[in-house]
Amino acid sequence: MPDDAMNEQDSTGAATEPREPEAQDSAESPLDALRKEKDALHDRLLRTAAEFDNYRKRVDRDRRDQVDAATADAVVDFLPIVDDLERALKAPTGGDSEGFRKGVELIHQQMVDLLRKRGVRPIEAVGAEFDPRYHQAVAQEASADHREGEVMEEYARGYMLGDRLLRPAMVKVAKA
Repeated sequence: MPDDAMNEQDSTGAATEPREPEAQDSAESPLDALRKEKDALHDRLLRTAAEFDNYRKRVDRDRRDQVDAATADAVVDFLPIVDDLERALKAPTGGDSEGFRKGVELIHQQMVDLLRKRGVRPIEAVGAEFDPRYHQAVAQEASADHREGEVMEEYARGYMLGDRLLRPAMVKVAKA
């Protein structure tokens, strides 16, 4: 009976053939592995797509920042010209210099229009409260006609490009 002990027996005691592993178990295992692999690949695809989208947004933001910085640098170079033109316009005029003054006014207006077109706007200073973020105090004077900290006079106009300060306004501030 040693041979009989190796064979399985049914409930009646008759010998049966050894069973093969069930087909279901072997079919589910590769299928589960494929599903897991598919899920991992799908997750990887979504992460890669998100990383690419973030990269694209970062590059667009960096490009805009570079354009703004380049524009700001170029505009800063024009500001002394505008200052000189404004000083020339403040000079006293005579009968024979009226044509010269009109020419300077036209050039000044063209420069102001160019700056406005590029998004540059002047900082209004005279009469405003002194703000160190936008004003640079170059003089201080006691005045009964102005309140403490009020900008009395503007020596050089300040400019903004969007929210970026290009140059603070150089001003005289009232003190008590």
